[in-house]
Amino acid sequence: MFMKKLAVFIGLVCFCVTGIYAKGWKAEHVVMIAFDGWGAYSVPKADIPNIRRMMDEGCYTLKKRSVLPSSSAINWASMFNGAPTEVHGYTKWNSRTPEIPSAALNSHGVFPTIYSILQEQCPEAETACMAEWEGIKYVIDSLAVGYWNLVSDYKNHPERLCETAVDYIKERKPAFVAVCFDQLDHTGHAEGHDTPAYYDTLKRLDGYAGRILTALKEAGIYDDTIVIFTADHGGINKGHGGKTLQEMEVPFIIAGKNVKKGGEFSESMMQYDTAATIAYIFGLKCPQAWVGRPMVQVFK
Repeated sequence: MFMKKLAVFIGLVCFCVTGIYAKGWKAEHVVMIAFDGWGAYSVPKADIPNIRRMMDEGCYTLKKRSVLPSSSAINWASMFNGAPTEVHGYTKWNSRTPEIPSAALNSHGVFPTIYSILQEQCPEAETACMAEWEGIKYVIDSLAVGYWNLVSDYKNHPERLCETAVDYIKERKPAFVAVCFDQLDHTGHAEGHDTPAYYDTLKRLDGYAGRILTALKEAGIYDDTIVIFTADHGGINKGHGGKTLQEMEVPFIIAGKNVKKGGEFSESMMQYDTAATIAYIFGLKCPQAWVGRPMVQVFK
């Protein structure tokens, strides 16, 4: 009888440690703002005051590497799925199903994502994914996402996406939300990367990011939130998909509760380390098939 009670007690303790509002977490909220086509080469040249403030308040690297080929679907999949293309199975741009069988499947029959393990280990967690490009919903476990918003009107979608994210954050105070802007990639393909038009777009996106940061304060959760800025790939001329560092290297900026004011960190980072780092913040157990490593050196 004593052993049975002890087992129940241990179970309750374990739940409290990994539960959605556990004090052992690094933070109770994570907001990831990601820009499709944002090459790290652009950061020193760009007029991005809100993002620079996050760089000053936290840690960052300009050398996080995309997986090859540096294509959108593949790298969004790697970012959320904690694994490279050889493991999660997505190998082409605009993938709707894995081109090779995934190395592991979850209860929904797809490769486990950060959303999957949040739903499984913290089922009460409020989560969302908001994006301009519908292809993202095919490379993550969409059944595990609590709230979806896909904005497809190309002319107005960055503004609408920002407004939707702001309203959602203030109303729902999510545990995890990813807000994925696609406009920069469109500009890169139409006008060229590393061009005045590209930097104009990046400046506008920084303004949207500033509004999202303000929403966190208005929601009263800013002090218990970790904010991540990152991207899927960079670009060169009007394209991407090759193996140059301008196409492969993207920023990873992290700031907020329990993040060091450490400036630039030197440890190597890959695209699939993003999901592992978010899992670490929430104290989640990563799937065996994940190969991503959390960037533990950026935390207090």
